[in-house]
Amino acid sequence: MLSERRLEVLRAIVQDYVGTEEPVGSKALTERHGLGVSPATVRNDMAALEEEGFIAQPHTSAGRIPTDKGYRLFVDKLAGVKPLSPPERRAIQNFLEGAVDLDDVVGRTVRLLAQLTRQVAVVQYPSLTRSTIRHVELLSLAPARIMLVLITDTGRVEQRMVDCPAPFGETSLADLRARLNSRVVGRRFADVPQLVQDLPESFETEDRGSVSTVLATLLETLVEETEERLMIGGTANLTRFAHDFPLTIRPVLEALEEQVVLLKLLGEAKDSGMTVRIGHENAHEGLTSTSVVAVGYGSGDEAVAKLGVVGPTRMDYPGTMGAVRAVARYVGQILAES
Repeated sequence: MLSERRLEVLRAIVQDYVGTEEPVGSKALTERHGLGVSPATVRNDMAALEEEGFIAQPHTSAGRIPTDKGYRLFVDKLAGVKPLSPPERRAIQNFLEGAVDLDDVVGRTVRLLAQLTRQVAVVQYPSLTRSTIRHVELLSLAPARIMLVLITDTGRVEQRMVDCPAPFGETSLADLRARLNSRVVGRRFADVPQLVQDLPESFETEDRGSVSTVLATLLETLVEETEERLMIGGTANLTRFAHDFPLTIRPVLEALEEQVVLLKLLGEAKDSGMTVRIGHENAHEGLTSTSVVAVGYGSGDEAVAKLGVVGPTRMDYPGTMGAVRAVARYVGQILAES
């Protein structure tokens, strides 16, 4: 176990290195931080931290930089989540509240996260496997043509055209709309097929074909839309940190282009609470020089999707964690109110 003083030295090294981008020496530490001990004592503490793998000497300079292990200890023990200021919180709220639909919410969230953290922002669309149906609307466009509108509890809206095998009257359509909603509203997608399978039999013989066609379209929509989607923004921010990547930024950019990699990264985040993956904790080879900060968001207690940022391991962890958490909370509130 490290002593309290050595933990303080490690915290000071992380803070200085993140702020200055320069390896940190014992003299600078004693001048900048009230450690209450001599440079010689700090040098001894730094030697012990280096021996245990928390800091390393990048080249022949006297300074040290944190290792992945050092950042891990900093995040787990030493870093409080930095709260956002009231003006920052108001700016987030005002920016997100202007969204007109789910695509706009996700797009605004990506831009906002990238601006706040100056990292790459990744936002997953609400997972439809966890969504419930808020409403199914059926609109008559022609005697045998219907528009089906599916609305989820997360504000997602899907529209499909249905060509019926025979004309379908307004009275029958209203009857189907009412019966369908009474069965599926508030229910999860996975439950719907079983809930509607006997519905055609409750209609007159001449309407059963059209009812079956509408239900088939609804079930196809549920299956199609379970595909996971995400949005990414702020990739250009990485160019500001090009020197933080050992050889080239290219493997990071290639990894970020692979949606399956990003979905896996976000999938590792716990539904509730913050997940921070540092350096070599990221399984994908292209991301071993990055850190990922992610959290779940949702319209209630349950997370329906994840959001987060990807950046170099030399990142402002308290500030990034605070921004990610605050944005997730506001997105959840907007979904709850939508």
